[in-house]
Amino acid sequence: MNKFIQITGIAVSVISLMSCGGNKDSQKNTIENNVERVEIMALNKEKIAHTLTLSTTLQGYETMNVSPSLTGKIEQINVDVGSRVRQGQTLVVMDQNQLNTARLTFANLKVEMNRMESLHKTGSISQQAYDQLKLQHDQTEETLAFLERNTFVKADFSGVISAKNYENGELYSGAPILILTQINTLKALVNIPETYYPLLKEGKKVSLKSDIYPNQEFTATIETVYPTIDATTHTFQVKLKIPNAKEILRPGMFARVNMEMGEIESLLVPHQAVLKLQGSNERYVYMNDNGIAKRVVVTLGQRFDDKVEIISNEIKENDQIVITGQSRLVTGSKLEIINKVSSEE
Repeated sequence: MNKFIQITGIAVSVISLMSCGGNKDSQKNTIENNVERVEIMALNKEKIAHTLTLSTTLQGYETMNVSPSLTGKIEQINVDVGSRVRQGQTLVVMDQNQLNTARLTFANLKVEMNRMESLHKTGSISQQAYDQLKLQHDQTEETLAFLERNTFVKADFSGVISAKNYENGELYSGAPILILTQINTLKALVNIPETYYPLLKEGKKVSLKSDIYPNQEFTATIETVYPTIDATTHTFQVKLKIPNAKEILRPGMFARVNMEMGEIESLLVPHQAVLKLQGSNERYVYMNDNGIAKRVVVTLGQRFDDKVEIISNEIKENDQIVITGQSRLVTGSKLEIINKVSSEE
């Protein structure tokens, strides 16, 4: 009886596996044998007056982490969050014991060095003794300057204190005591599709808008065009410099950047030809690849009435894009072309 149950179970498992394999083969055969009726359009490049619109987040043009190179007790923090400071202003005073000791040592060495200078001129001491004291004097002078910079920490530029992580009397342990942010000038990093790399130069003026101020337009300048292309995203970065004398804009704000690219040649398709992957922002189209549907991911550019610009390294002029019937397609579907539309229609 047990042997019969075992044999029966094995038989059922084999049948199930054959059934699963059969289902996969059946699905494959369905795709290969099913023919979808579609309209296609051969792509031609069109000249368009192009404005590239991209999103970014504003940043302070400069940011200073007030982080002394000395650990120890914080004697005094002279500012608070929101305080406006000027360049060179003392922000933090650290424990002064090391500094005071270095001052006394250096003062003593200066006296010794003056004596040694007189003796050295008369030849009363050896060159070696003079050089040793001179080295000690110079090293102590450098140490004193280092301690002064890191005991009385000053602002590198004018700005606003945007963070404070300690209070007076606490032990400084590594995290920045303060963060100083410049806000009268801002910057923004923008990722741009590689197609536009030849068109962007340093010094080019661009416009910028914020949803917070919908009726205002701000001017920015391309300060840096980064020299490399990201191999994964096929984009490059530009750094914008944004004057903000009235301090209306603030670091962290979302903004849209509009770049006038002039007249360029681009590929346009009917907007309904572009599909969106459910649950993501990925956009794609289907190409006619010798009678077989091929799915290609695209980046959307500017929209012109019922057409939209598409950007993809896999699509070029004269390629055929499915514009009707694409919602029923999967990669590998056979295509029956019922109409071929001109890109100019």
